[in-house]
Amino acid sequence: MTPYMQQVEEVRRVLLQQGHEWRAINPDFVVRMRLQNRFRTGLDIARYTADIMRKDMADYDKDTGKYTQSLGAWHGFVAQQTMMSVKKNFKSLDRRYIYLSGWMVAALRSEFGPLPDQSMHEKTAVASLIGEIYTFLKQADARELRHLFVELDQARAKGANVAPALTKIDNFQTHVVPIIADIDAGFGNEEATYLLAKKMIEAGACAIQIENQVSDAKQCGHQAGKVTVPHEDFVSKLHAIRYAFLELGVDNGIIVARTDSLGADLTQKIPVSKRAGDLGHKYCDFLQATPVKDLSELKEGDITIHQNGVLCKPERLDNGLYAFKENTGFDRVVLDCITSLEHGADLLWIETEKPNLKQIGDMVREIRKVRPEAKLVYNNSPSFNWTMKFREQVYDEWKAAGKDVFAYPDPKKFEKGLMDVKLDDSALALEADRLIQNFQRDAAREAGIFHHLITLPTYHETALGVDMLSSGYFGEEGMLAYVKGIQRQEIRRDLASVKHQDLAGSNVGDDHKEYFLGEKALLAGGAANTMNQF
Repeated sequence: MTPYMQQVEEVRRVLLQQGHEWRAINPDFVVRMRLQNRFRTGLDIARYTADIMRKDMADYDKDTGKYTQSLGAWHGFVAQQTMMSVKKNFKSLDRRYIYLSGWMVAALRSEFGPLPDQSMHEKTAVASLIGEIYTFLKQADARELRHLFVELDQARAKGANVAPALTKIDNFQTHVVPIIADIDAGFGNEEATYLLAKKMIEAGACAIQIENQVSDAKQCGHQAGKVTVPHEDFVSKLHAIRYAFLELGVDNGIIVARTDSLGADLTQKIPVSKRAGDLGHKYCDFLQATPVKDLSELKEGDITIHQNGVLCKPERLDNGLYAFKENTGFDRVVLDCITSLEHGADLLWIETEKPNLKQIGDMVREIRKVRPEAKLVYNNSPSFNWTMKFREQVYDEWKAAGKDVFAYPDPKKFEKGLMDVKLDDSALALEADRLIQNFQRDAAREAGIFHHLITLPTYHETALGVDMLSSGYFGEEGMLAYVKGIQRQEIRRDLASVKHQDLAGSNVGDDHKEYFLGEKALLAGGAANTMNQF
């Protein structure tokens, strides 16, 4: 980016060319406003963040220790505070993203009120939330840069060295980071997917995640009743998203292809196979079917297919859906992933029922036999009981190794017995916690996971925080519950939110008033402003 003072001189030359009429315009102020509004459109953001993700993907290929992470956000303020916290604590936003969850849009952002994760919310709510998030991230830029401009002005007023302040301005790292945005199953046919993808990209999304479920029967990935589509149907939606990226000039846009096949036992449609070994043939081969020995066995409305030359009747439920053979989920996932990569997907998402490193790694290794570059986005889901699952894993591993587990309840006999708080400081629990703590770095190294996300963390964090505040405030603690539990913590953790007027943009607004009106401007940030207490 062009250095601050160089930009000021360029603007000064433009203003001089306009003559007397523009004499009141201050070139410093023009440059400040430009820097505070670096990204003029969502497409500018999408192109910028796509380049970041592509670089991160290349870096991960060279070093799996350079995996990326994100937290799901359901409001622009949540995303803003996430990135401000990361920057404050780690001095960099490198390899940190935001995840936009369709589940949270349905549960928290629909005009219908709270909805289940079944693609019933308004399509445009997804794109609107992307735009909202980037508005808040840009506002975080404006606020932080404003503090740097004040530092520059103070140095000038004192006749001090301005170089340190200018260096901070010239090396400022924006809070605008990539968003991986959930388009569910595409909200309809290919054209519907294309139109919504365009809205999401125009709002700033550089990465769109789509799953292989049937749009009108879409379920949360951690619920029962999931119905997948044949590969041709899914591939057509991958193409629709790619066309949307290319039409809008985001040539580096990223498509995340998600498969729910591991937990999906049903399909709505039997694809047409035109030749042996094609995708239709492979998909049909997974169907649960019974050989037809005599045509008289067939009833009115029955259909038949050939499975490897044998006439068979596929198992059809009363609702018209078809069942897959048992224990085919692993192989269906592998075929889904290979097919998606062969048709333009950039990253894969395998939805699993538990966070088990071996299970994930086995599938990735099988995929990489055909597509060595395969990388995953993985849902570190709150739908998993992480404590219970990892304690069960350690229990089973210790038992198999002949280690004494007599002091612990057998999870096969006592459901959730290992959750007992009395076990929290036990050797088994501490080993499970160690595995949880290392899960992301281990999975990045051993299971090809490039990006780790938590879909719904801020949903749960909000519920927990409000419960803790409410129980104290409406109880015996009264105001102390807020002061001790929140305000003191904000002050001691140096959170910008403690000065909520500044965070909301009051001081930036005062600056603009001074730019426009000069000394006559009526400012909000004077001596009587109670924020000065902080």
